[in-house]
Amino acid sequence: MTQKAAIIGGGVIGGGWAARFLLNGWDVAVFDTDPDAQRKIGEVIANAHRSLPALYDKTLPGEGTLSFHDELEAAIADADWIQESIPERLELKHQVLGSLSELAPEKAIIGSSTSGFKPSDLNKKGARAIVAHPFNPVYLLPLVELVGDPVATQPAADILRNIGMFPLVLRKEIDAHIADRLLEAVWRESLWLVKDGVATTEEIDEAIRMAFGIRWAQMGLFETYRIAGGEAGMKHFMAQFGPALKWPWTKLKDVPEFTDELVDLIAGQSDAQSGHLSIRELERLRDDNLVSMMRALKKTGTGAGGVIAKHEAALENPSAPDLPVTAKRQIPQSWTDYNGHMNEAHYLEAAAAATDRFMEMIGADADYIASGKSYFTTENHIRYLDEMLAGEQLTITTQVLKGEGKKLHLFHMLHGDKGTVTATAETFLLHVDLNTRSSCMPTDEILEKLTAFAEKHAGLPMPEGVGRYVGQRS
Repeated sequence: MTQKAAIIGGGVIGGGWAARFLLNGWDVAVFDTDPDAQRKIGEVIANAHRSLPALYDKTLPGEGTLSFHDELEAAIADADWIQESIPERLELKHQVLGSLSELAPEKAIIGSSTSGFKPSDLNKKGARAIVAHPFNPVYLLPLVELVGDPVATQPAADILRNIGMFPLVLRKEIDAHIADRLLEAVWRESLWLVKDGVATTEEIDEAIRMAFGIRWAQMGLFETYRIAGGEAGMKHFMAQFGPALKWPWTKLKDVPEFTDELVDLIAGQSDAQSGHLSIRELERLRDDNLVSMMRALKKTGTGAGGVIAKHEAALENPSAPDLPVTAKRQIPQSWTDYNGHMNEAHYLEAAAAATDRFMEMIGADADYIASGKSYFTTENHIRYLDEMLAGEQLTITTQVLKGEGKKLHLFHMLHGDKGTVTATAETFLLHVDLNTRSSCMPTDEILEKLTAFAEKHAGLPMPEGVGRYVGQRS
């Protein structure tokens, strides 16, 4: 049964929550008194459509239904999750969370996106909310800090994992939770660097993105410093750099006064740095960069990439009609070239993924490979018939041309949004013993499944151009 999320407050964070739930198959109801709410949320969801599916090599669940409501009670009716994302004013949160706690279904989890308030602050007047603090863009970044009663945070964590997020349950409540306390330290120090004329906003950003920002994305802080300690590890690092903590390097205990002069200085430098781009252009640039980095991390299963890999493994595989669907996914920006078209190398990458999926379907999966046997590709031939663009849905169907003995001959058809064949990839493989690195017969179980596909596909028309280049030995 489709689940429902109610989003209270449709700004940048609320819109991101709406997109995250919606694109993972939930129905989403939005309550926001801003007359521009539908436009703003629509733009956030458009960005999410462009980027979130590009993280995955499978298709996401069917999109839920989005609705907007003028009445709070109508928005939260039958909701399984209610997310409050209104401004950080405690008296306003008391009012809204109190109403939500009174009107919400008993089953509903009530989460607050607050970046600073503790659950005890939020619930002081009788509400039953937990902190569910995400990071922008909510539809891409997986972290959600959960703070509150374990009776509520545990089921909340399960729901968040199912929509591809990483719930971090805090051991105890504290102002600003974990991540924002770390960010506050960097932010405060950066303000002093600008105020004292040591660096501009652009120079500070360059220092982050050219060095430790990249390291943090895949190893965080402590693991990065463990490596810095060399073979002696963390103890050596602490002994070497620990004394520096007593040196007067930092102004973390002091807060620069937010004068008009400081605000104008920082705003002016920021305009000079990024003012040539609109906010939407910056968001798309940010999203494209995040997708590319997170897809790279997915290959190693590191950091946010590990969260995506686990979520992807839990997604359903496409159904198998006469010709099995061996791939169904959105084309990411990183697959396109200077013409904006899908680069030819990625047609082969997509076909290779389809081959891997077919191998899984006949039992030649990761466990089979770990046992010492697999199929090796010996020849490929690709025909490019039409263009594919970023954001298009790519579907691959696979026909078995021959599946007997050591030989496997596949014909992949790559379909675009309109269902037309945009490319074909003919692949010839041999079954190999990974220990001897020589060809050998597959197991009886593999042969049985492969033969069933081959016999079923034998009555289908032979695709155009088959055998002209590939598999002549077959």
